[in-house]
Amino acid sequence: MFDHLKAQPQDKILQLIQMYREDARDGKIDLGVGVYKDATGLTPVMRAVKAAEKKLWEVETTKTYTGLAGEPAYNAALCGMILGDVVPMERVASVATPGGTGAIRQALELIKLAAPDATVWLSNPTWPNHPSIIKYLGMKMAEYRYFDAETRGIDFGGLMEDLGRVQAGDVVLLHGCCHNPTGANLDAAQWDAVVRLLAEKGAMPFVDLAYQGFGDGLDADAAATRLIAKSFPEVLIAASCSKNFGIYRERTGILIGIGDAGGKGVLQGNLNFLNRQNFSFPPDHGARLVTMILEDDALTADWKAELEEVRLNMLTLRQSLADELRRVTNSDRFDFVATHRGMFSRLGLTEAQVVRLREEHAIYMVGDSRINIAGLNARTVPLLAAAIAQVS
Repeated sequence: MFDHLKAQPQDKILQLIQMYREDARDGKIDLGVGVYKDATGLTPVMRAVKAAEKKLWEVETTKTYTGLAGEPAYNAALCGMILGDVVPMERVASVATPGGTGAIRQALELIKLAAPDATVWLSNPTWPNHPSIIKYLGMKMAEYRYFDAETRGIDFGGLMEDLGRVQAGDVVLLHGCCHNPTGANLDAAQWDAVVRLLAEKGAMPFVDLAYQGFGDGLDADAAATRLIAKSFPEVLIAASCSKNFGIYRERTGILIGIGDAGGKGVLQGNLNFLNRQNFSFPPDHGARLVTMILEDDALTADWKAELEEVRLNMLTLRQSLADELRRVTNSDRFDFVATHRGMFSRLGLTEAQVVRLREEHAIYMVGDSRINIAGLNARTVPLLAAAIAQVS
């Protein structure tokens, strides 16, 4: 049987990780992996997470399964953090998932179950796992323009023109904040226009919210998602705790479905069913920590304070890189880096220039020149800027 298997294409980011590990040069710089790093290059365990883990060790009495949907307290805490009070909970169904990727997979499975002929629209570009999972599931897919390669901002005219072709019943996947891979985000007026258009077209929004708190703050980063949630009869939201709680390896996510209050039972039942088919019960350790933090005022305050430190550090790195690139290139072509938000920006370098950065300077980034801002520090910002000036 295994003789009939075909080799699968390698994930480009995972391939980049391996290349970086095998590079023996001192001073190499990893800007490819999408994890937050502090000034020492470490992805730290947040203070509130450590405190919650210590408390959990003291009070936990069982390791038995959680429910199919996860623990109700976790779901309620995450729904509150994401949605605020914009949607009555009578309309909200949710399930805990293995990370944000698990939530995306379950959402797509639900769409396929409910509307197998629906087309899922993705921004161009988007996170590579989005189209990969959709193709694997055999679903219909289309793209809408998003990033302007010249301005390094939003191609809003192209975006609206393409979304104007969306059909009733189609699904439009939107990045709630901190767009991956570009870092370019819609402003409030643009979000209003997109919401009006999609509502007129009868489309269903599907929000990927992986970086809440990494852009402009917890509530500001949830603003677009909340606008969408209160503006449509049906919405799907896939969210992750990997970044904002720093619990990447705990695989902690949630899928939220918003529908009619009268149909909540059926929606919740289908979400539970899909969990059962794919992994039975969701992991609980990370979810338990998140719940403990969000239910304890002191832990919540400490977590928010550290998350703000993380956010401001990335903004400082953005401004420093933009300033240094302006100095060494004597141009404003990279000023956009300071205006983008989240972990990522796409620099606009060619693939050949990216290869030169890797081969000549031991600087690793994805082939489309997406960099992880959090992979930089005060020492490496000028090194990166000087290397970019050399190859571009």
